[in-house]
Amino acid sequence: MPAILNPSRPFEFACPVCHTPVRAIGDEAFQCPNEEAIYPKIGGIWRFLPDERSAYFKQFIQEYESVRMQEGRGSNDQAYYRALPYRDLTGRWKKDWNIRARSFRTLIQEVVKPMEASIQQPLKILDIGAGNGWLSHRLAQRGHQIAAVDVLTNEFDGLGTYIHYDTPWIPVQAEMNALPFTNNQVDLVIYNASFHYSTGYTVTLKEAIRVLIPNGTLVIMDSPVYHNPSSGLQMVNEREAYFTRQYGFPSNAIRSENFITVQRLENLRGELGLQWRIFKPNYGLRWLLRPLWSRLRNRREPAQFLLAMARVTMP
Repeated sequence: MPAILNPSRPFEFACPVCHTPVRAIGDEAFQCPNEEAIYPKIGGIWRFLPDERSAYFKQFIQEYESVRMQEGRGSNDQAYYRALPYRDLTGRWKKDWNIRARSFRTLIQEVVKPMEASIQQPLKILDIGAGNGWLSHRLAQRGHQIAAVDVLTNEFDGLGTYIHYDTPWIPVQAEMNALPFTNNQVDLVIYNASFHYSTGYTVTLKEAIRVLIPNGTLVIMDSPVYHNPSSGLQMVNEREAYFTRQYGFPSNAIRSENFITVQRLENLRGELGLQWRIFKPNYGLRWLLRPLWSRLRNRREPAQFLLAMARVTMP
């Protein structure tokens, strides 16, 4: 079981509907004084997904979990989770985890270490789209305060996997467009292979900006990036066709954005005043040559997995 969290900089929860600070009801629940909604801790996970939003995500969660189970994700061995992202002890998804490991190294080198040197105290970090908790675990190992946010709560690929770790982090069921945290308290928001699940990038980023401290930092990592939007649309069509053949459904219950383009990042810069810094993790020579091979074979542009960082300056 996770250790007790360091209380030096506790997270302050808020109602995900109205953003009013919630009040504690004992040790296992919070209540919104405005909405009177109660947000309990169930199975060690704080549940900040209102009933109507649970209904909204129901089909998406069922289909996502069905695919992940059939793909053989997760393990009964806690060593599997603690080895991520550097090693996939199941051997089933080594290529995927190789990408995640290299992205993580870039995150630490280019974002986390400079922030540690500047702030010189444990960072308050939101791991959005935390999945099986590997990133929360690794950042908690560095002494930071982590809230892992996801809509999935299962014990093989969702927030329920917290039971496999010995590091202190807080699992929180919530959606990225309705974060259950008060304003201006988080140092770093990381969209962990999750930003492309947003149904609207502007709304999603405004919510991150709301919870960040002045001059806080947000990061988008491991989401597919294209130069040409037609390549992204083709990727989505290919994926939906494959899922329909393989699983019997296209897995598009929620109309997500699905991918990012370089131009879209530029548009968000102008719209929200974000100054992006783009880092390209080193995924090896074969990965570097993928665009050339695609052009030679007259195929669509392959996705890139860039790391986009922005410092949020308050007006």
